[in-house]
Amino acid sequence: MKLTYNKHEKLKSQKTIEQLFLEGQSVSAYPLRLVYLKHGESLKVGVSVSKRNFKRAVDRIRIKRLLREAYRLNKSMLINNEVSDYALMILYISKDMPDFELVNTKTKKVISKFTDFISNS
Repeated sequence: MKLTYNKHEKLKSQKTIEQLFLEGQSVSAYPLRLVYLKHGESLKVGVSVSKRNFKRAVDRIRIKRLLREAYRLNKSMLINNEVSDYALMILYISKDMPDFELVNTKTKKVISKFTDFISNS
């Protein structure tokens, strides 16, 4: 399996994003929150950082890069659990600048919480 984050995996549809935040459920592993919603397409993932918490664009962009990289390295956890028809949004909710180790460990934790919740329901 290739560890990539291709164009077809990215959550870009404004309609789907709005529906995700209106009807979706979430799991958290501070400083990350994963909002998810079942939809008919393949797995779509997006990342977001609040402008309220990070005023400078360079800080937001850096955190988004860290989130995408952590997802890319850990997406096999989702694919192995056959979670293929969900829209996911990974949000960074803290006000502190993270390092990659923190983001990576918390991404693993939030993905495992999500897969456990999905398999139990």
